[in-house]
Amino acid sequence: MLGRPIVLLIKTVTAMLLEKKVIRVAFLLSLPLSGWAQGTVINLTNPSFEGSPGAGIEIPGWVNCGPSHETPPDLQPGFFHVMTAPRNGNTYLGLVVRQTGTWESVGQRLSQPLEANTCYEFSMDLRRDTSYVSPLPGGGPPVKFTTPARVIVWGGNGYCHKGEVLYQSAVIIHPRWLTYNCRLSPKNGNWSHIIIEAYYGSQDPFNPTLPLHTNGNVLIDNCTPIKTVVCGPDKMPQAKKKPELTKKGPEKPVGKPNPAVAQPNTTPAATTKTPRRGRSYRLDVYFKANEYTFDVSTSEKSLEELYTMLKNNAEISVEIGGHTNNLLHPHSDKAMDLSTKRAKSVADWLISKGVSPDRVQYKGYGWTKPVEPNTTPEGRKRNQRVEVTILTYGK
Repeated sequence: MLGRPIVLLIKTVTAMLLEKKVIRVAFLLSLPLSGWAQGTVINLTNPSFEGSPGAGIEIPGWVNCGPSHETPPDLQPGFFHVMTAPRNGNTYLGLVVRQTGTWESVGQRLSQPLEANTCYEFSMDLRRDTSYVSPLPGGGPPVKFTTPARVIVWGGNGYCHKGEVLYQSAVIIHPRWLTYNCRLSPKNGNWSHIIIEAYYGSQDPFNPTLPLHTNGNVLIDNCTPIKTVVCGPDKMPQAKKKPELTKKGPEKPVGKPNPAVAQPNTTPAATTKTPRRGRSYRLDVYFKANEYTFDVSTSEKSLEELYTMLKNNAEISVEIGGHTNNLLHPHSDKAMDLSTKRAKSVADWLISKGVSPDRVQYKGYGWTKPVEPNTTPEGRKRNQRVEVTILTYGK
């Protein structure tokens, strides 16, 4: 038989364990509901666009949101000379844009709304088909529908209701499947529906020099579930004084680089003997603080190397990506605008040298893709950068 002191000890330890469990439960119950929202998963209906292939048909799980006087989208492959193999499953969605100024789109109701001031992400595989031909309304011989288009994702509160643009891709020029990560950040309301739309027209800011309306296509497959993500990095400690910038910092003041400063080993894309699709390189392009016009004298070597690579390899297309650190926090719109304008300035330079606009995309990422923590001046310098990513190379 246990002695009284031992019995009291057991009771005391048991009570302490129970109290800890109660405290843990109380702590969890005290968390705000927004904390639970970080685990939200919204599954799309028929995300891989499966069904019986057909031209101008209703897609299972999706509603046709194109103009009523035009035919619905296609479920490929097998129609209009489109024989591309699916990225996932047996079929995929084919959307076109037309020289008449119309374009195709599909939509569906979500299992739960996308909430304002919450960030979400999903991915989809996109490509362009280079064999697409179709007759025009009114008859006549078939014409090519091969001009690149972009994809726009809308949020709305009804089938085909366009309440807010949530995502815009770059122009899809590549004739192979590539995965696009789509960040959705509703600002104007809660949206119960989404629309996936092909678009190319007079308001397209990417290639304003091309015809206002044109015949093109984009193929879409393998959408993933929509998941909540953190909207932005936690605010990092601000430097007490402006950090000194070295050659590798894009905000380097105008002047010659200091040869005594050790530089990271980065190889420009142009000097690589075998460029590889998907590979990214940092460009030595320098900007003054909060400006997007680069200094030619200190940036020309790196840009000329990139231009030479594109000139000598006509099958290569690239994306110019602009990135900032978090010194503009919490003004994510300003960071996105600055990084986009910096990427565009490099793209414009390449195009002015004779590179086809269809081979040069640009995109700003703001502070969303740091390569190092923003907690040190060195980390912030590394994050403030311009990169080139090879999108296509070879067949």
